[in-house]
Amino acid sequence: MNPALLQAWANTLRRRGGDRAVVQAADGAVVTFRELDARAMAWLRAHVPEPARLQGRAVVFAAANGIGWLEIFLGLLKAGAIVVPLDPAEPPVAQRGLAADLRAAGWWDGAKLVTFPGARCYRDPAVCLIKLTSGTTGRPRALVFTAGQMLADGRQVASTMGLGRTDLNYALIPLGHSYGLGNLTMPLLASGVPLVCGTAPLPHAIAADFARWRPTVFPGVPAMWRALAASDLALPGLRLAISAGAPLPPEVARDFAARFGRRLHSFYGSSETGGITYDRSGAATLAGEVGRAMRGVKLAQLRGARLRVSSAAVLAQGNRRRVGKLGAWIMPDCVNLDARGGVTLLGRRGTTVKIAGRRVNLNEVADRLRRLPGVREAWAGISAGPDPVLGAVVATERTSADLRASLLTDTAGWKIPKRLRVVAALPVTARGKPDTRALQAMAF
Repeated sequence: MNPALLQAWANTLRRRGGDRAVVQAADGAVVTFRELDARAMAWLRAHVPEPARLQGRAVVFAAANGIGWLEIFLGLLKAGAIVVPLDPAEPPVAQRGLAADLRAAGWWDGAKLVTFPGARCYRDPAVCLIKLTSGTTGRPRALVFTAGQMLADGRQVASTMGLGRTDLNYALIPLGHSYGLGNLTMPLLASGVPLVCGTAPLPHAIAADFARWRPTVFPGVPAMWRALAASDLALPGLRLAISAGAPLPPEVARDFAARFGRRLHSFYGSSETGGITYDRSGAATLAGEVGRAMRGVKLAQLRGARLRVSSAAVLAQGNRRRVGKLGAWIMPDCVNLDARGGVTLLGRRGTTVKIAGRRVNLNEVADRLRRLPGVREAWAGISAGPDPVLGAVVATERTSADLRASLLTDTAGWKIPKRLRVVAALPVTARGKPDTRALQAMAF
């Protein structure tokens, strides 16, 4: 029944019921906390005639940032469902397939709740959310979280970054991503930090939103900061600019500080752990670091430059590692943890990469290409540089345009290679293995 999260929301309603909760910048719609709660109940009554059937069962949904997203999220929590938020860029066919893989009880198709028989029931009443993230096999992994873990992440973010009820959070990153859940959704529900849902991730649209609504906190990704630093625009009202989702090049941090007279603050986290480190002063970001441990988080460097993260927000289901009473997770990234507690990212192990703040598993991309008719073999990689691009080399007689058209039916846009080269056969080394150096050169 998600009692902890719903109790936190009830406390927010008592404190801030009549205050502004969410602004939709695109159309100027505004709701208070009390109105948002009423809209969630109305959505539940209209679309879930038997809420008891969803208790302890997963429900998948995808929607753009806005009042509607929060209506559905809150409505499902009130029904006792386990919410599985997806990126709205996922095609409907892929959304439904993920719901089937999870043995979910339902999938919101954008207009109605589609229900499925034989849904899995989670016995732990504290479980409230499932994040889907790329696994080492290329198949999405289900990360199961309790309300306590989600609330802990929100508290750690808000207390470390100094977010409060006088702030106005600018929501351009998806509310359902781990970054958005910790920095936008949980502070709204549990701490009463209101949101402005941005119009579009374009410099002029961002500047127009700031001119009208004057948000104070902006969690963004490096690509946004790079574009803004190169513009001649203003961000009136901004007091805190946060960068996460991918490593932030120091030159972008320096350009932004010179342009806006305000430092960027790097934030490092993961789906499994929530927030890990934060650069409180912005000085570490200028040097290419990602800051120190957040409040409530303990870090330890292990052999092989691996980082162990321990906190009350860390994934517990399927993870047997613990440090005292805290959950613990060993990150796939290679890092340097210095004597002052500062963390520098050195690179990532494995085949999962981040492009514009989104995780992409290269094995998954290549496997999806191999499954297309007429494809004999495929390889996927990313370009070098601060703004990596996804590319692929495919052995087939089909054209690259034809391959893209096939992928668009059930593959999210960010998982489709921007550089796609068609060849008769993939190059191999003298030992018969894929020649990654030659493939990289061919793709980019």
